Amino acid sequence: QVQLVESGGGLVQAGGSLRLSCAASTNIFRFNTMGWYRQTPGKERELVAGITGGGSTKYEDSVKGRFTISRARTKNMGYLQMNNLKPENTAVYYCNGRILLRADWGRGAQVNVCS
Repeated sequence: QVQLVESGGGLVQAGGSLRLSCAASTNIFRFNTMGWYRQTPGKERELVAGITGGGSTKYEDSVKGRFTISRARTKNMGYLQMNNLKPENTAVYYCNGRILLRADWGRGAQVNVCS
């Protein structure tokens, strides 16, 4: 089983930045896809940003131009750089990695954005 551990969450003022990190227990480039999801109370988990093994990225419309997903092969790390944060970005953010039909999740990192 692949283990994923998120870090880098916290409290930030609106307009500020945070970088979430996802440490993987395997070569990060083994993932067919890797993504960051967010979840707020009472709502389903939704994709914020994703990256394929080939490096193609996609973003949820409201974060385009503000969030950037990336990977670092040598460190087995994935990242989500979040700039110009808004209060509506407050959520628990989860790292997800998929190899073929198996998907693994981290435990999440809380991000709070205050106005």
